[in-house]
Amino acid sequence: MDEGDRPTNTDGSAGRDERPEDESAAAPGGPSDEVLDEADDRDPAGRDAGGSSTGDADGESAVDARGDPEPAGKSDDGTPLDEDVDGGGRSAPSASPDTGADESLVHRLRHDREGALMWIREMLSSVAVVLLVGLLLFGVSGVWPPMVAVESGSMEPNMRVGDLVFVTDPGRLAPDAAENDVGVVTHEAGQAVDYRTFGSYGSVVIYTPPGRTGSPIIHRAMFHVTEGENWYDRADEEYHGAVDCESLANCPAPHDGFVTLGDNNGAYDQASGLSPPVRAEWVNGVARVRVPYLGYIRLIATGQVELNEAITRTVGSGLPATGSGPVSAALAT
Repeated sequence: MDEGDRPTNTDGSAGRDERPEDESAAAPGGPSDEVLDEADDRDPAGRDAGGSSTGDADGESAVDARGDPEPAGKSDDGTPLDEDVDGGGRSAPSASPDTGADESLVHRLRHDREGALMWIREMLSSVAVVLLVGLLLFGVSGVWPPMVAVESGSMEPNMRVGDLVFVTDPGRLAPDAAENDVGVVTHEAGQAVDYRTFGSYGSVVIYTPPGRTGSPIIHRAMFHVTEGENWYDRADEEYHGAVDCESLANCPAPHDGFVTLGDNNGAYDQASGLSPPVRAEWVNGVARVRVPYLGYIRLIATGQVELNEAITRTVGSGLPATGSGPVSAALAT
């Protein structure tokens, strides 16, 4: 059939595709007119009216207007699956695991410079330092607690209320002048060899006689007596008011032990009836070093001294403490 015999459409155009040859030469199986019309309805970005991207026949990732592949795992409306999306269309970060939170808390506890964690860290550090120092002192002294706080003034001026005294186990660090198992040098023996501690001759001991319910007593060991000994002639008349052994308490000596005296007291502990001669097993420790004022922490905490009284004594504006009774030593725990 020649050209003029071909049927025409109502508009007079021929029924063949009159596009240029390079456009009309489509490969077999190419897109139909219906597909082409559908493509015409898409926006310039290559998306249909519903906003979804078209994919190729192999199910590969669709390409957006920039030619970049979109991430897989999106729903029909373009939102990512199984992900939280914030207001900007970006995926929200997932929550940190518990281990990460714990590590963050530990890091903050170690490095925070303010806030509650900083105070907790400082408190724990202080407690740890105190415990470490206490353990070291215990290793040296061999007795727990290794320190006592002076509660009264009968050892003044050589020991004052509020002093913290470091003590050692009887027999530990004993000087050569000690001729007994408890490492105690008496005032009598100290005079002979010129051995002094805390401003006078002899050792200061911490002891607890049977039946005592208060704090241990911290006094100086004056001399040692044996069971049945008449020690009246050895005693200094300044520290008893007796005229003979019969009128002197604990004379003759009921057992072996030390006669003791507070440096600021007017009578031996044994003459005043405070204690019988101090047996070796009653000695809790021997005083070695004193640190002024630190004992007030213990005394204030236990209610034995009021804060204003401690401040007054510390600054020296109050009346000097006096005492004719025993000086007791609060255990510094």
